[in-house]
Amino acid sequence: MAPINSNNIPITELFWSLLDKADRKFSRVRDLPIYGRNRNDADLHKAFKIYTQLWKLQQEHRQKLVEAGLRRWEIGEIAARIAQLYYGQYQRTSDSSYLAEAYIFYEAILSREYFRDSSGSPAQQDMALANKQLRFLARFLIVCLVLGRREMVAKLVGLLKSMVDECKKSFQETEFKEWKHVVQEIVRFLKVDTPFMNMRPLRYSFLFDVHPDSLPIVASSYTKRNLVLRDVILSSFHNNEVKFTELTLDTFRMLQCLEWEPSGSFSTRSGADNSHFGTGTNRVNLLQDIRDHTLPPNPRKLMLYRPSVTHFLMVLSTICEDLPPDGIMLIYFSTAGGPAISNPVSLVSEISLDAAEKIGENFNNPEMSSPVRPPHGRPTHASIQNKESHIAGSDQQGRLWFGSRGNGGSNFIYPCDLIPFTRKPIFLVIDSDKSQAFKVIHGAEKGETTAILLSPSSRPPPLTSSGEYARFQNGSQFTMFLTAPVQAFCFLIGISGTNFDRDKYDKAEKLLSFSLNEWERTLISSNGLHPVWIEVLGDPFLRRLLLRFIFCKAVLALYAPTRHREEFLPDCLPHLPDTVNPESAISQSAFVLIGSYLQMPKNAIYQMLMGADETKHAHKKKSLISMQLKDVGNTKLQGLGSLDCKCS
Repeated sequence: MAPINSNNIPITELFWSLLDKADRKFSRVRDLPIYGRNRNDADLHKAFKIYTQLWKLQQEHRQKLVEAGLRRWEIGEIAARIAQLYYGQYQRTSDSSYLAEAYIFYEAILSREYFRDSSGSPAQQDMALANKQLRFLARFLIVCLVLGRREMVAKLVGLLKSMVDECKKSFQETEFKEWKHVVQEIVRFLKVDTPFMNMRPLRYSFLFDVHPDSLPIVASSYTKRNLVLRDVILSSFHNNEVKFTELTLDTFRMLQCLEWEPSGSFSTRSGADNSHFGTGTNRVNLLQDIRDHTLPPNPRKLMLYRPSVTHFLMVLSTICEDLPPDGIMLIYFSTAGGPAISNPVSLVSEISLDAAEKIGENFNNPEMSSPVRPPHGRPTHASIQNKESHIAGSDQQGRLWFGSRGNGGSNFIYPCDLIPFTRKPIFLVIDSDKSQAFKVIHGAEKGETTAILLSPSSRPPPLTSSGEYARFQNGSQFTMFLTAPVQAFCFLIGISGTNFDRDKYDKAEKLLSFSLNEWERTLISSNGLHPVWIEVLGDPFLRRLLLRFIFCKAVLALYAPTRHREEFLPDCLPHLPDTVNPESAISQSAFVLIGSYLQMPKNAIYQMLMGADETKHAHKKKSLISMQLKDVGNTKLQGLGSLDCKCS
């Protein structure tokens, strides 16, 4: 490539040549798959290098380029492409520092109004430029949502609404109908993703969660591996679910739950300093080390929205093939067992999907965009020697639907589809009304025992039918227990998150943390703990999911409306020791302690069947936790004394 200060080529000619080359490189990078570890990132590095030169060139010769015809929105387009490259790198690596870099460029575009003409009115802009600005706002919204910049999200939603309204007045309404539905999606999304749901970071935070260096060491003669969560596949689809473009609510929560909360220089929530944006080239240099070295690397995560089954299996096989020797992979499904005939996908969802595809243009890999046509061929099922007849018999009932149009077998994932991949360590989370059918995987694995968490087949009823709770009908309760357990418990027992006191919430989190640590100590000391769970406890993310699962099962088993009703209870395979089951003293006392502190209605508590020893243990734990709470406010546990655990 010719140097920028070349005296042989006019500046304007050099600029347009670099711009054309940058566009071609960007298209190639956009088409690269974002999954798999053994990738050739040469094109990515070249794209960043060209955009670095391009940005520096327009900085140094802005006036000359403007006189030659460079328009302000074209400068914004360059900055937007750089932001998209950073966001794409976040998708490939799950390194949140790239997400922060994308935010910096998008914020600069917004503050400098690159996509507005001098008139500042969309009426005097052409339709193409209006669409560019709308796509920019939607992409920036996604970055802000994932990064947790709530104040900026609110600002962008207001701008998106006003921009769509202005465009509807200035252009044909049919051209912007899908953008109206995009606005409806984000408004609906934010009605569910309330401040109460963000009282604490969903990410692994050292302020609330145990530091990895402080995790107890699980000694075992069965395994010497120290498995680490390396790769994650997240797929969620339900009819009329809460989502924004292709980011569904369940996937959004799990995505955050499997990342470290940024600390140090990347922990600022009130905004980012973009003063450097126009003064140098470091911000567009991929080779610059911008990671936060105070944190371990995040596991790589891939979000799949409405994939074809063949595409999903191709992605799964690629990730399994590339999984490091010390790696374990998490697969998360939140989906129904099949299309609801009586409740088909609404027209709003269909239009929104089209809008999502338009927003995703030049943003995500087209191969990863969710196809809406059914695949041509059915994936070949592996031959399962053990339980083959049982699995075959359960295929019709035990299957998951990704949202592909059509009712053929090629549109569903069956338990036997996953068995060939059990040659590698897998942590499987299935949140579906058909989740229990996937129990057949246990015992049929091809090499590694799969750790399986299964949701209840039915959603437990709330104590009240308040509108606050009704909003959460579009999000999974099981996923909420895994990602925000205190909030899930509150909504289950009919407690609204409106005006919830922050100090009270922090103490409830401390109670939960104490209980989770108790369950962990019990598991570690259990002789019957399966080796796969021993390995799981060695990874901070998986450990937290397992312990929250135990809490979820205890709550739903001891919650009066669901007591002894299997359809409302989650399950896991291999089974955990009886010392942590819902009937154990540790589980019952945790339920009573947390529920009573949150002033749980008495009609939610099933009469406990504890003996004298268990009662003594519960009161001893109450005293210990009360001492713990003194550190955060010295507040008495309200109502705890009235909930004695006596024999009936």
